[in-house]
Amino acid sequence: MQKKLFSDIISIVMKKLETLLRQAEKPARYTGSEINSVMKRPEDVNVRFAFAFPDIYEIGMSYVGLQILYDILNREEGVFCERVFAPGMDMETLMRRERVPLFSLETKTSLADFDIVGFTLQYELSFSNILNMLDLAGIPFRSSERNDDMPVIIAGGPCAFNPEPLADFIDLFVIGDGEEADTELCRLYDLCRREYPPDGNNTGFKRYFLEKAAGMEGIYVPGITDSKVRKNLIQDLDSLTYPEKPIVPFIETVHDRAVVEIFRGCTRGCRFCQAGMIYRPVRERRPETVKQLAAAQIKATGHDELSLLSLSSSDYSEFRPLVTDLMEICRSEDISLSLPSMRLDSFSFEVLREIQRYKKSGLTFAPEAGTQRLRNVINKSITDDDIYGAVTKAIELGWRQIKLYFMVGLPTETQKDLDGITEIVRRILDINYGINGRKGGAFRVSVSVSNFVPKAHTPFQWTAQNTPEEFTAKHAYLRERLSGKNVNFNYHDAYISVLEAVFARGDRKCGTLLEAAWKNGCKFDGWSEHFNKKGWEKAFEDTGIRKEDYTVRKRSYDEILPWDLIDCSVSREFLISEANKAEEGRITEDCRDGCRDCGISSRMDCRPHKGNDRR
Repeated sequence: MQKKLFSDIISIVMKKLETLLRQAEKPARYTGSEINSVMKRPEDVNVRFAFAFPDIYEIGMSYVGLQILYDILNREEGVFCERVFAPGMDMETLMRRERVPLFSLETKTSLADFDIVGFTLQYELSFSNILNMLDLAGIPFRSSERNDDMPVIIAGGPCAFNPEPLADFIDLFVIGDGEEADTELCRLYDLCRREYPPDGNNTGFKRYFLEKAAGMEGIYVPGITDSKVRKNLIQDLDSLTYPEKPIVPFIETVHDRAVVEIFRGCTRGCRFCQAGMIYRPVRERRPETVKQLAAAQIKATGHDELSLLSLSSSDYSEFRPLVTDLMEICRSEDISLSLPSMRLDSFSFEVLREIQRYKKSGLTFAPEAGTQRLRNVINKSITDDDIYGAVTKAIELGWRQIKLYFMVGLPTETQKDLDGITEIVRRILDINYGINGRKGGAFRVSVSVSNFVPKAHTPFQWTAQNTPEEFTAKHAYLRERLSGKNVNFNYHDAYISVLEAVFARGDRKCGTLLEAAWKNGCKFDGWSEHFNKKGWEKAFEDTGIRKEDYTVRKRSYDEILPWDLIDCSVSREFLISEANKAEEGRITEDCRDGCRDCGISSRMDCRPHKGNDRR
């Protein structure tokens, strides 16, 4: 396919961009040229790849996966990876008025002029933004309507494990770990273009490339793939390239800090958690690698905070010595260390005491359910003693802010389980008063309640969801009982959670629903201030699709599910076994303490390595 000259590519945007930026709410979202961003000459590369994040800059630049793939692809000779984000509402209005297409930050190239556009699918409620971004670029939504002069549209991320709602719009899905797969796709694209020189009409190339790509592991091409797709799995995380010089945004982002991923996967087996299933097995980076990456990022970015990334940081096999060493690095550089995703049952109070000496902030715990019975159902292996013991120790060490995460609408939930949430909060307040007396008046407990959404490839994928009315009633019940000067209560919108479930368990018909909703003005659906309930309700009405078919209907184990064509390497038999154990209130022990036969061992040896003693 013929490439435009670089000067031609940017001219339409650059002529108007300066004027647009003067009117934009946050112009730094669109300028590019940040510290550590990459610039190559487009005419010197063979493949131009646009990493497209379907939300605003501040959200997208906080996503570590963007930094990883941007770094890896730009290390590849002949490949130039650039970034594209959804513009804010104000900027979109200006762009549409001035007919400026959606453009990349690095070279201000129209999205339509890239070879490959890769969307990351982190959240179902961002799907409408994908359509909106394609429309802003002048790219037809449906794969069948895009010719060979248009970019190949690919997508990956956790939501790709049920690709069917987007199958009419996306040419190719990357299932599982994307670092090696995206690189191989770029190499394949270049090879196919050399093998398939364009004729005057550029016909046939896209189909040729997609047929070749369909033969790769972990690649699903709708309309071409005719067998089950097994996820990509990077077995040696320690040897995988990781950014030492991440991009430093000009403006504050949601997570404005240096971040090092210490391990991938989880062994806990929470039955509601999709990440805990699809990212198996656990693969760790060596402490020496983590420290080297941390030191390099601190030097290259100037961030004043370092954070460790994983699904459960304190489950890292050498957690305490690693954190002790990192604390020394942070002290020497006068920065703080953040340890998110801490588990109550593996909470290291020695580490906590060290952090308190340097920086004290609020603590976050996730009991998820209010009673031990329900925690057994969801396989959340912590007890009341774990909760109160950890909170007591934290208060004794001087913490004055505790945040608790719970979920309502979980399978088998009863009124007693809701009362359990209020009981936990009451007892924590009593513990604080017992320790601090009247001096503890500044102590606060924040309670955040999310709504259960059944996800694909989990033991609860067959389970019915609550109705919006049931969720709303539970929110009201808790709000009434959690009122008080020392308690903040927040909850997720019930309708948004129901819509999330529609797409989490959706089929290809949901693509028609999505397009209808976009035409009704729906976008930024994950933002409460932008959510357009009327637009979605009209979309359901116009398409005749019933949300109840995807949410409240319980599925049988022998039903063929839309996502069954994807093999996440956790067996169906294991998921059914876990679902049955949930009904019986039986837990499954952590698989670091012994294999639970989930199926992932067929891909790699996931037995705990020496040194994985977490005691």
